[in-house]
Amino acid sequence: MSLISCDRFDNDKCTSVYLIRHAEKVRTNINEEDPLLNKRGLLRAEKWSEIFRKIEIDKILSTDTKRTISTVIPTSEEKKVKIELYRPKEITYESFLEENKGKKVLIVGHSNTIPETTNILIKNKSYSQIEDNNNSNLYFVNICDGIISHELLFYPMEGQMTKDSI
Repeated sequence: MSLISCDRFDNDKCTSVYLIRHAEKVRTNINEEDPLLNKRGLLRAEKWSEIFRKIEIDKILSTDTKRTISTVIPTSEEKKVKIELYRPKEITYESFLEENKGKKVLIVGHSNTIPETTNILIKNKSYSQIEDNNNSNLYFVNICDGIISHELLFYPMEGQMTKDSI
């Protein structure tokens, strides 16, 4: 499957959604409710921008936290697409899909919201909460003429263990 497009169908009928968890955050103060990204997280934010470089993105959604917004700033700046804030619990997914039909949307969230959102989009409970030390998952959902396909990709940082080696 290609992350770039759904070439077998008319693009105006296809919706592609890319979902990522925020990059690594500062963990020095366990009471900090809205931490910044740490150095590794800033590097990962740049890596996500590289990954999305060849992919057309029409809309970027982020929860309203420093770590999610900072994760997607490099992609937003490169694509010249404004970051729109959202609250996962307040989205009606039928409306979301209708409003974004034919678009490519990047969603940035958290270890619990990204798999949950993916499951809602694919109408199946395929994905569980992301482990706390995993900021490498990219969930891809493609909906073309009512046909839903999805895939989970893993993009480790250089020197990071892969899922197969864990």
